[in-house]
Amino acid sequence: MLLQSCMRLNILVVDAGRYGFVKLQYYRPPQGFEDAITFTDSRSMFENLWEEWFDTQLFLLAKGTPMAEMGYSEIFECLPKEKQKELIDKKAEFVRVAGIE
Repeated sequence: MLLQSCMRLNILVVDAGRYGFVKLQYYRPPQGFEDAITFTDSRSMFENLWEEWFDTQLFLLAKGTPMAEMGYSEIFECLPKEKQKELIDKKAEFVRVAGIE
């Protein structure tokens, strides 16, 4: 069962039944995915996907600016407080939509 597909980020998460979930990333034809991570609980998978999403948002905000040479935490600190709050609040929204307590 396909849970999430975000080919723009080259990430695919699949339900591996009793084995948990597998996150496949960095698709390169014709070899396939270069990396596979197995999660045995949905909370750790959520946290991993959250970090991936958050880092991607920071990268996109910094792209083409002097912040592009900074690390993710430095980029975050350079953002206006409103934007920082908007990004952090997104996690609560994702938690709600995912049904994670």
